[in-house]
Amino acid sequence: MASNEPLEAERRCILTRASGPRAELIRLALGPAGEVAADLGEKLPGRGAWVSADRALIETAMARGQLQGALVRALKQSPVRVSETLADDIARGLEKRILDQLGLCTRAGLLVWGHERISDALGKGRVVLLLHAADAGEDGSGKLEMKRRAACPDSQSRVLPFDRGTLSVALGRGNVVSAAIVDAGAAARVRAALARWVAYQGLDARSADGPGMTGMEDEAPTAVAGGVDERHETRLI
Repeated sequence: MASNEPLEAERRCILTRASGPRAELIRLALGPAGEVAADLGEKLPGRGAWVSADRALIETAMARGQLQGALVRALKQSPVRVSETLADDIARGLEKRILDQLGLCTRAGLLVWGHERISDALGKGRVVLLLHAADAGEDGSGKLEMKRRAACPDSQSRVLPFDRGTLSVALGRGNVVSAAIVDAGAAARVRAALARWVAYQGLDARSADGPGMTGMEDEAPTAVAGGVDERHETRLI
């Protein structure tokens, strides 16, 4: 019996020719003067082409002139201008999308910050996702992690790729070191944005060691059928 659920539209990378879900690729939009820009929101008008969300792949293709050639063929226009900072522009754009999601959570009242407020939310079993700035001290974040495991065993946690200063500005609050999301849908959107950034940077979700990031994984994650139970992990995304 055929399923009535819509299938996610796939896109093909112009570099590898491999197809995949849109979340694993990045749209490059063609501007009116032949310039190409990353369209992370997939809303820019005009023709576009798709590349895998893989920084190393993009940088290598740019260095060899392969990206420009692939764009000319895909977009059927010449010349096509590709900025030398395209790879960095994509990284900054993906980071901004993480921060934008956190800002939306704050404005919707779905994010809690401050050690005491987070502890209270944990005690009430409300926390779905616990977040720590990249420069969070092990003492404070460690205490919150202990309480999270005990009070919210189905929750998850992540170390963000931002320091407390960047996080504080994004949330419009002073000195935010850790934050907690108390809504499942909002937490899923933040996790997805973080996962896309990690994949683009080529980092391992468990052991990536980015600037200012330190490992905070549990000693013995619980194995489950089909993978690893993430409920008790603090992962670097």
